[in-house]
Amino acid sequence: MAPTTYFLLVSFLALVTSQAIASDPSSLQDFYVADIHSAVKVSGFVSKDPMAVNAANFFKAANLDKPRDTMKSKVGSNVMLPGLNTLGISLAHIDYTPLGQNSPHTHPRAIEILTVLEGALYVGFVTSNIDNGNKLFAKVLNKGDMFVFPQGLIHYQCNLIPDKTVVAIAALRSQNPRAITIANAVFGSKPPILGDVLAKVFLVQKGTIDWLQAQFRENNHY
Repeated sequence: MAPTTYFLLVSFLALVTSQAIASDPSSLQDFYVADIHSAVKVSGFVSKDPMAVNAANFFKAANLDKPRDTMKSKVGSNVMLPGLNTLGISLAHIDYTPLGQNSPHTHPRAIEILTVLEGALYVGFVTSNIDNGNKLFAKVLNKGDMFVFPQGLIHYQCNLIPDKTVVAIAALRSQNPRAITIANAVFGSKPPILGDVLAKVFLVQKGTIDWLQAQFRENNHY
């Protein structure tokens, strides 16, 4: 290819690429209120007609100031997570019973910012695989403290107080951040991961894995 032709081709590709990167990714209208009754399936929900939207569509009597029922959770926490269609944010209210916890988990689609409203929490996250292992960042949070959990990293919260309930609010940068609870995913998948595989990974006898998987079968709520 002649130098002049090559230069023109590279220049053209650079121009096209710069135009693509510079395109405006923002919404084309002010808001997209979810039409939860629509049969059309998209990423998120189909939008209501903007002319049919009113203030009630932006309001929820969420009772975030009220404690939640934690009795059905073996780990002693309850998470309520309403989302906002296409607005890229959601809010979680979390109650922790004495010595309760929000088990190690990850949000594949969201950064999380946690704020303690009452009590104190021991929280932390673990980095992805690095040369010298997975590094833990952990801290005790008191009332009014905040902590950030980077997107996709395994993290947890634990109430170390034996006689006091702890309350926290978490904001997540996704309308649907999802959660992968590590223990549930590893020991409670359907169908289950082969016990021989997990025994080799965790360096234990298969009988130990069989017992662990039995704890996560149907009707075991973690």
